[in-house]
Amino acid sequence: MAAAEGLPVEPQSLKKLSLKSLKRSRDLFAPAHSLLFAPDAESKRIRTGYKVRVEYGAVKDLPAEQGRGQGKGTSAAPSNALALTGTQDTNDSHREGTSNAIVPAPLMLPKAPESTIPGKNTTLSIAGSSDRFSTSALMERIPSRWPRPAWHAPWKNYRVISGHLGWVRSIAFDPGNEWFCTGSADRTIKIWDLASGTLKLTLTGHIEQIRGLAVSQRHTYLFSAGDDKQVKCWDLEQNKVIRSYHGHLSGVYCLALHPTIDILLTGGRDSVCRVWDIRTKAHVSALTGHDNTVCSVFARPTDPQVVTGSHDTTIKLWDLVAGRTMCTLTHHKKSVRAMAMHPKEKSFASASADNIKKFSLPKGEFLHNMLSQQKTIINAMAVNEDGVMATGGDNGSLWFWDWKSGHNFQQEQTIVQPGSLESEACIYALSYDVSGSRLVTCEADKTIKMWKEDLTATPETHPINFKPPKDIRRY
Repeated sequence: MAAAEGLPVEPQSLKKLSLKSLKRSRDLFAPAHSLLFAPDAESKRIRTGYKVRVEYGAVKDLPAEQGRGQGKGTSAAPSNALALTGTQDTNDSHREGTSNAIVPAPLMLPKAPESTIPGKNTTLSIAGSSDRFSTSALMERIPSRWPRPAWHAPWKNYRVISGHLGWVRSIAFDPGNEWFCTGSADRTIKIWDLASGTLKLTLTGHIEQIRGLAVSQRHTYLFSAGDDKQVKCWDLEQNKVIRSYHGHLSGVYCLALHPTIDILLTGGRDSVCRVWDIRTKAHVSALTGHDNTVCSVFARPTDPQVVTGSHDTTIKLWDLVAGRTMCTLTHHKKSVRAMAMHPKEKSFASASADNIKKFSLPKGEFLHNMLSQQKTIINAMAVNEDGVMATGGDNGSLWFWDWKSGHNFQQEQTIVQPGSLESEACIYALSYDVSGSRLVTCEADKTIKMWKEDLTATPETHPINFKPPKDIRRY
């Protein structure tokens, strides 16, 4: 005994212990593997009673004369009388020898030979157990009502533009679809030719990075906003600042133009969305209510004319005339950094680090979540008329979604330009051109990348890999 106690204990690795545990589990359950439970007579009787009650309840208790035709002139039984089981028909016909009704025998399926039934001769008998397939026999199979996504061609990167000396933070397109402008942390606004990607113009005037850009559809004006608290109006015929809008108490993070009225909307770190008159520089009103930075905004022609998203995780729909909140959406758990309104439908999507959610307008009713999670901070999103939504993440991920179904059909990862850090694979802004056929992303590696659909792709080469969701979160 003493000698045994003196033996050294062999140290065992976690892997070896896990394999031992697996072997014990296999030895325990292997003898009963692939054995069916013995059918339970009581369960079978209950299921048969359920079937008779549900399927034959209407004709089960009919009188014999009514079930087999009134009088002796009837040559065939009514169709619902044929639904009775063969046992009932045989017993009733023996009791009533005078009936002339001809009752066809029930359709009998050929019985499978016992040798082909798996586990027929080796059953595992457990008291009170029911047939393995008893539940599926009672359940009705309901097809998924979730809309199937439309097929979209995958998108590919076809051009990389270098020119900025800092992070590229904002983008806006010319309504004529000839050029686009980008704002950067190098404090400049650059205007690029859309077709060739060449630089046309550089505008200087801001003293901090430029966070928001918008081009007017009715005037030759470009609006910019930045961390220097300034909102500027540039006349593109003279290429100079003609108005500045003063009032923000901190950096301005987002900017939008109203589609029908000459007003400008800006949101910033002072937690306020400010409304400006474009022509007179007047500060029309301040939409107050958010508890943190207002980082996304868009405007509509009809109420709610203004929708804002904030770092306080809420989305607010505003009555512009009264200057009050119409509705506050509290579905997100993280900052709502990006929102996108569908160009045709009365709906919009909002993105935060927890999820991408879709809401209807004008009431702001929650529709559904997108079916995947990007699992990163989403800085920008856009949707085109074909129903392709693009979202850009802080980790350089660019995901493409089907708008109707919420299916993520493509996941891309941006590649930083040579000389950049891997951590600079980050998308700060993105936008479709006016036609919706080209996508431009603004990134932390100081580049602008342009994307278009792969015209060689077909539904056969890139099939839809879609599984309808089983449980949809309705909040």
